[in-house]
Amino acid sequence: MAEERVLINSENLKIEGLFDNLFGERGVVVTHPHLLYGGDMHNNVVEAIVQAYREKGYSTLRFNFRGVGRSEGAYDNGIGEQEDVRAALLHLSDLGKKHIHLTGYSFGAWVNVLGLGALEQVEKMIMVSPPVDFIDFSFLTYDPKIQLVIAGTNDDIAGLKGIEKMLPLWNPEADLRIITGADHLFSGKIGELKSIICAFLDSK
Repeated sequence: MAEERVLINSENLKIEGLFDNLFGERGVVVTHPHLLYGGDMHNNVVEAIVQAYREKGYSTLRFNFRGVGRSEGAYDNGIGEQEDVRAALLHLSDLGKKHIHLTGYSFGAWVNVLGLGALEQVEKMIMVSPPVDFIDFSFLTYDPKIQLVIAGTNDDIAGLKGIEKMLPLWNPEADLRIITGADHLFSGKIGELKSIICAFLDSK
């Protein structure tokens, strides 16, 4: 089944998304990189994440944050964007998805963890290139939902040293998978990224 365009109500805004509703109770919400740098739900890393989850039988929902594409509203420094994440998760749970993952790339990973404590629907979270050298992550404390972090050795926005220092505070039992030679855009490394996510889903 192909993805279908959906409109999600986030506060008083209409947020556009792409939803592939597969049989079963497993689903994932995938969030995109920073809109001020051209990020949207059609980003190639977001596409790879969606493909990995779909191949493993998860319903997938990706969406444009407020102010991106056809989503109403404007950039809100991560505050309103948290509401967009909550609205997307609610959309999945209202459709009977009971085992929900939340996966974000770059800015999307930061928005996801900003409100993580209140996201009761989320069972597991994957962070792809959390931009620890670009945005402050010092607020983030232990949360067992954080299960996998993926980083590249050539990433100057999500620097490996910073991630390695912070990850024990986030969840010392989380997996850190490092892709040698990967920059922040995962240029030439998309296949490896997808394989890591597929292997993680197989193991859970």
